[in-house]
Amino acid sequence: MSDLDAAGAKRSHFTREGAISRRDFFAAATGPIAALTLSRTVGARGVRDGAGSLAGPGVFLGAGSGAYRPETGMGIAVTSLSAPGRTTTASVPGRDASRPATWDAYELLEKCRELGGAGIQTELNGDLKKLRSRAEQFGMWIEGMVSVPRNGDPSSFVRSLSDAKTCGVTVMRTALLGGRRYESFNKLEDWTRWVDQSRKALEAVVPLLDRHRVTLAIENHKDWTLDEMRRLLKTYDSQYVGCCFDFGNNIALLDDPMEMAVSLAPYVRATHVKDMAVRPYQDGFLLSEVPLGAGVLDLAGMISVLKRPNPDLRLSLEMITRDPLKVPCLTPRYWEVFPDRGGQYLARTLTLVQQHSSDGPLPTVSQLPAGERVHVEEENIKTCMSYARARLAL
Repeated sequence: MSDLDAAGAKRSHFTREGAISRRDFFAAATGPIAALTLSRTVGARGVRDGAGSLAGPGVFLGAGSGAYRPETGMGIAVTSLSAPGRTTTASVPGRDASRPATWDAYELLEKCRELGGAGIQTELNGDLKKLRSRAEQFGMWIEGMVSVPRNGDPSSFVRSLSDAKTCGVTVMRTALLGGRRYESFNKLEDWTRWVDQSRKALEAVVPLLDRHRVTLAIENHKDWTLDEMRRLLKTYDSQYVGCCFDFGNNIALLDDPMEMAVSLAPYVRATHVKDMAVRPYQDGFLLSEVPLGAGVLDLAGMISVLKRPNPDLRLSLEMITRDPLKVPCLTPRYWEVFPDRGGQYLARTLTLVQQHSSDGPLPTVSQLPAGERVHVEEENIKTCMSYARARLAL
């Protein structure tokens, strides 16, 4: 048994350290409200600067020096924040449609510094030299985001790799499917066709990654099951193809998050750290991002597993503030595109959801005015950063 396998065997999948079986799924979540209250209490205390004064999430060390100490070593993914001032057609449930999906990268860096982040994961745009200089000034890191071309024209992708070099970026996150598998495809043939297209698109860009020495980190984006993701990553003989590991996405595909972490850890080059809560509904279950410590995941255990083969792995918070997502796993359409999923996956997940669902309704924001939604979003991020510092020692 490998070290990673042994690590996985020592703890229950889904649950926090010390659980002994899958039946204890969510058991360590002693109460979302209590965990949230604790995190906010910690956050209110702040951190002390060199003079012993209380400061906010991120502090400067020395007047005028530009030195900066983040609240934690964790960065923030752009998908955690709605950007101000423009119009977007992005359809994120509960998000304000007047706020765009894409930030100016420099503005995002400043915002994440304000929130105490150690770095950002974002699309690279704007004045890239200025962005790099500012990041270096504050000792912050940058990971990029990029789309893999499917039209046979790699020019935009090559420009993105060149932009990465300009910014000093070595890892670019990508998602091969923008939506969710069970919503995007009605028939197995459609899914199979998409898989073939995705593999061909990746084959075309691997030589470009090797040439530019930039790593492409493919996210498990409610598309690939664990077995499919593992096979995909094993396909390409390149050190520059890896995984952006999302902690909670694959619950929607009836996979086990800890099992995912153990199995994919050797390939993980970037992350989306999040916590998840669940609750039954008539067609399956609801799945909701919640502040770190208020959900069901064994965050400390999963981070430990992921860092074992890659101690320098960067952690990016993805706290998406939105209404719960519906996972309609009790409907025929859901199963049309999962030919390799057996009833044991459904039974395991639904049993655990029934036994350990949230005591009350999952949080929603669609009923809030736009400005209040944005406020809740930022407060959720602050809560996560405080929890990561106080409870995860990041």
